[in-house]
Amino acid sequence: MTLTTLSPAAAHAAPGDTVTLPVSEALAGLPVQGEVRDGYSRDLFRHWVDADRDGCSTRAEVLLAEAVTAPAVGSGCSLTGGSWYSLYDSRTLTSATQLDIDHLVPLAESWDSGASGWTAGERQAFANDLDDPRSLIAVSAASNRSKSDQDPATWMPPTAAYHCEYVTTWVVVKTRWGLTVDEAERDALAGVLSQCPDTVVEVTLAR
Repeated sequence: MTLTTLSPAAAHAAPGDTVTLPVSEALAGLPVQGEVRDGYSRDLFRHWVDADRDGCSTRAEVLLAEAVTAPAVGSGCSLTGGSWYSLYDSRTLTSATQLDIDHLVPLAESWDSGASGWTAGERQAFANDLDDPRSLIAVSAASNRSKSDQDPATWMPPTAAYHCEYVTTWVVVKTRWGLTVDEAERDALAGVLSQCPDTVVEVTLAR
């Protein structure tokens, strides 16, 4: 695996390479393209699989990784107790049933911006991406369902203090998976980032 500095004009890195660059450059490097929802179905993204066959699904793995207080793990990877902090709406939750695992870039959004042309295996890998902890996040069910499949042009987390991290992570995930942005999305991301530190991000490319 190589460590490369990526410029907006030169994307010579290959899948598996790690790139490091300011988030503003990462955003500038995302292709701008209109979105098409035709043919989308959530079923085309097989998710919450048990990739490592340890008895815990992707959902459970994220809940275990992000717990503030670790839950007890029972038969079939059932989770009891524990606590979690939902960054979207600044809530502390004390039952796994109160949380959803959000694809930070929603499945439908990924379809619109490139995943419609992927293989079934690539879509499954995106939907269960545990290799980059920024791809999936445990948040309150209410905030996740408010977001639904919206991008930052139409939805931002209620907690304003999380906005810089949210849009930075959005750009990271789109960079990691080689996805596009539409004009309104790009402008919304740029608008938020203009009020944020130009964080240097490190991204291992999945595609």
